Amino acid sequence: MGKRKKQSALKLKEQRSQQNYAILRNSPVSPRKMRLVADIIRGKDVEAALNILTYTHKDAAVRIKKLLLSAISNWEQKNDNSELSVSDLYIKTVAVDQSRTLKRISPSAQGRAFRIRKRSNHVTINLDTKKIEEQQQN
Repeated sequence: MGKRKKQSALKLKEQRSQQNYAILRNSPVSPRKMRLVADIIRGKDVEAALNILTYTHKDAAVRIKKLLLSAISNWEQKNDNSELSVSDLYIKTVAVDQSRTLKRISPSAQGRAFRIRKRSNHVTINLDTKKIEEQQQN
């Protein structure tokens, strides 16, 4: 590994250590269905997002709620187990990316076969705390 590449890798690692995030990989829900739920909670406070996910009747909501609880736990560990001031913590970004697609074959009439694509996704949630200036403006 070259010197510049190593320095940039260390810089990225340092930036990542300062972020509060959680990643769900290879979730067997299609990305389109997962994005519907992710769009609902993007930019909301953590407490409001948990309430929304609890009462949303979609399979993706259960998975995202579990991921959000994991992100909150990661935040608590990075902040020396300090009290969770839920009003200050909000969801900064939610990214839903496509993962692998399993290809299956379904038999059809007259000797044909149709492809079934079972899609999966990766979900990343970044949390951040509101700054004092932002709170005074609201």
